[in-house]
Parts: sequence; C-alpha cells; structure tokens
Amino acid sequence: MEANFSHEFKSTSAGQEAERILRACVHCGFCNATCPTYRLLGDELDGPRGRIYLIKSLLEDKPSSHKTLEHLDRCLTCRACETTCPSGVEYGKLLDIGRHHAEPLAKRSLGNRLLRNVILRVLPYRERFAGLLALGQLVRPLMPNVIKKLIPVKHAKIELVISPNSNNHKEVILLGGCVQNILAPNINASVKLLLDKLGIEVTEVISEQCCGALSHHLNASGQAEAFMKANIDAIVPLIEKGAKAIISTASGCGVHLKEYGYHFRNDVDYADRAAIFSEQVVDIAEYFQQQDIGALQFKSFEHAVAFQSPCTLQHGQKLNGLVERILSTLGIRLLHVNDAYLCCGSAGVYSILQKEISHKLRKNKLENLLAEQPDYILTSNIGCLEHLRQASPVPIMHWADYLAAQLQ
Repeated sequence: MEANFSHEFKSTSAGQEAERILRACVHCGFCNATCPTYRLLGDELDGPRGRIYLIKSLLEDKPSSHKTLEHLDRCLTCRACETTCPSGVEYGKLLDIGRHHAEPLAKRSLGNRLLRNVILRVLPYRERFAGLLALGQLVRPLMPNVIKKLIPVKHAKIELVISPNSNNHKEVILLGGCVQNILAPNINASVKLLLDKLGIEVTEVISEQCCGALSHHLNASGQAEAFMKANIDAIVPLIEKGAKAIISTASGCGVHLKEYGYHFRNDVDYADRAAIFSEQVVDIAEYFQQQDIGALQFKSFEHAVAFQSPCTLQHGQKLNGLVERILSTLGIRLLHVNDAYLCCGSAGVYSILQKEISHKLRKNKLENLLAEQPDYILTSNIGCLEHLRQASPVPIMHWADYLAAQLQ
C-alpha cells in the first residue's frame, strides 16, 4: 500500500513509521475475519482493513469527519488482526499514530471529554483510585443492583509471612501495577509466595508508577511518557545491580512494558535504558516456565477450569497457549473454550468508553467460557478479571492466585 504523505510529515519519525507499516499491507482482508468489532458490527470501517484506509487518508491530510475518530475509538486494540495477518502488518503501532493524528481534528462531546479526563486523573494514580474505590465500597449496599455490579466488593488482604530463606538464589523485581494493586493485591501476594517456595527473592519498587498504557491509548502522550521515564529511572539501576528479571503479573501492563524500548527508540537520553528495561520484562507465565514449578507441593487439583487468555497475552505478547500448558502440566483439568482468540470487551478502559459493544463481547465470551461448566474461570489480566466478574456466575481468579490457593 503506497502512501502519499506531505514532505513535512514524511520526514518525521511518525511519518516514516507509518509508511513502513502501510507498505506491508496487501489489502487481503484476512484481518477482518478475526476482528471482534467487525464480526459484531459488520462494517468495513470497523475492521482493521477499513481503519487502515481511514488512517492512511488522515495522514495524507484528506478530508475527514468525527466518524473517522469514532471508528478508530471503536477499535479494542486487541491485535487479533496482527496474529492473523500473513504480511506481518503492525496494526497496533499504526493505530497509535492514527489516533494521535486524529485527536485534534475532531471535537469530542463535552461528556466524553470529561469522562476521559476523570479516567486520566484517577485510574493511573494508586492513592486517588484507592480513595474513590473505598468510597464506592462504603455506599455499595445502598446502590441499585446495576451499579453494585460495577463496584468490586472489598476482599480481605492475605498477609503472608515469608521467612528469610538463605537458599534464595535469584532476585527479581515484581511490579504491582496501579489498579491491580488496589483491586486485587492478593495476586502479587500469591506470586510472592510461589516465588519464595521456588527459592527466588522478590524486590518491589515503592516508587513504581503506572506503566503508561492507559495514558498512551487515550492520547495523553505527555502523561504516558512521564510514567514510563519514572519507571525506567527507578528500575534500571536495580537491573544494573544484578536483578535478573522484571516480572509483570498483568498481561495488559506487560505488553506495554515490553515496548518501552520502541517508544523511546529516538530519545537520546532514554533509548539505551529503555531497551534494557524492555529486554528484562517477562510475564509471570514466562518466568514460571523457566522454573521447576512442578516441584511445588500442591493439593490434588479437583476443579475443572476454563482459561480466558487475554488479548494482551496471546496477541500482544505472543504467548498464546503458555499458561494453558503450565496448568495442564500440573494436572489441572482444563476445559476447551470456543473462539478463545476473541476479546472479552475489557480492553483497558474500553468497557467504560464503549459500553454497548463491550457488554456484547463480554456476553459472547462468557457463553464460551461457561459452555463446559467450569468450577473456576482463570485469567492473567486484572482488566479482564474485573470486567468478566461483573457478569459471571462462577468465580474468576488470576491463575497464579489459584495455584497459590492450592499449595499444601
């Protein structure tokens, strides 16, 4: 696909990157077959191929309307199209460029602007989000059921007593994230317990910030860059002192953390350190795969479970099937899930900004997850967990949380 960009735009980093990505596209349309929004809405402009044409037109400075931004907003950024594409088109990167270019060209409604502003001012900041959640949980009993479902119940935090172990021979950095650390602190508590049993020492970074994914996808590039730089400044020195890995337990954060090197590739001050950072990031499943997790003593696994593989794990990080292999190897009865490649509709804050589409996708996903009557649904991303929890009749847990609960 040829692009006719202006000389000015073509000379920019974004212009060169957009042209490189567009040249790989051969218009085949295989991407539409696995696109959740195209399958749901049946509109060419709500599929990857149509959105690529819209982005190309935008970047060529052709006339556009608010409808262009609407179609780009409807994209879940699930990257299923990237998994399907025979030409290797990096659609997610092109979408970021297109959204950034489209944002100032189309006016959003006042309500939409206010909602996005609240999200950016609250969710990435632990203290602010914790305060708002505590208030919501306080008034939850007084709310109608439709609102109650949106407010997570308060869970008792597991206090783990991990004795100093002189046999611990590796040090890793365990990230807490922003919303996960507040909504489900037991996930990382469980991971710390499992790692301790494997003889691995864990370091947590108090000054850790939001990974920046939320801000990045809402076009708040300045905020995203500040978060990412703060994490690089705080964590790379620990890597240089010998920490062996940066572990993410939320796949949505993990896919963005692994791209720090890409985002700062042209920054003379941060390019090298961002590359070091990204090279050390692993999903908890990747790290457990390298360990003898089968040596841990578990109770007999009596439950049938369905695993919901987040898009950020299977399409973003290209780790499709990894968690399922780990669970099966341990002897857990894993049920088949139809259309496992399709998004559940969470997609960061998509479930807040695009409720109708999000709820339809969640309904479809739960029908597939529940088809073989699991005792538990397991996942690896806090956004998917909370989104599905609101409508699921069976318990939903992070898979590492489930394993820790089954330790003898």
